[in-house]
Amino acid sequence: MNRISRFLRRPLAYSVLGLSLLLGATSCTTTARVGVTSDYDHSVNFRAYRTWAWYPQQRTDTEGGPAQGYESFLDKRIRSAVEQQLGLKGMTMVEATATPDVFVAYSARVEDKQRSVASPYGPYGYPYYGYGYGYGSLYNRGYVTEYKAGTLILDFVDASRKELAWRGQGQAQVDNQTISEAEVQRIVTSILGNYPPQDGRPASSQAYRE
Repeated sequence: MNRISRFLRRPLAYSVLGLSLLLGATSCTTTARVGVTSDYDHSVNFRAYRTWAWYPQQRTDTEGGPAQGYESFLDKRIRSAVEQQLGLKGMTMVEATATPDVFVAYSARVEDKQRSVASPYGPYGYPYYGYGYGYGSLYNRGYVTEYKAGTLILDFVDASRKELAWRGQGQAQVDNQTISEAEVQRIVTSILGNYPPQDGRPASSQAYRE
């Protein structure tokens, strides 16, 4: 094979490689990671919290929430996931009038965000070539992709003191303007993975979970 044939075949080979990398990256979006942070009152004995109830003055969620006289799909998903996870942790759910140890409240939203990506590949997954004149460097500076981020905050409020005891926040890339059932379950499980806080853990911690 002469040099001209090898030269003409090279862009096609790189294009195929770039496309395979793009498809690989796309397939990973369904397992996007959850960014988790938490903070808490160090004076609280979290082992004393045995019973819990939903905060009686729960704020509405991004879909209207209980203030409309019925529960939205997002509200149902969040409540179901939290109740399941706290049950696995040995905490008993009671009515708000039954004087629980702790109240749980939440807030949720979906936002449009942008991410800057630095890559030798263009936004379509294959590299650009300037045929020796340096045009490729123009595209190596990166590009911006748009995505939706679902954020969920869980607050644990000490029922007797009426003070915030623990807060966990989770954020993940989501597919739609709402947060699906699977995405809610994944975010809630990741957030409550930091509860109860362990002795010696910093006041603010960051973790990424699949």
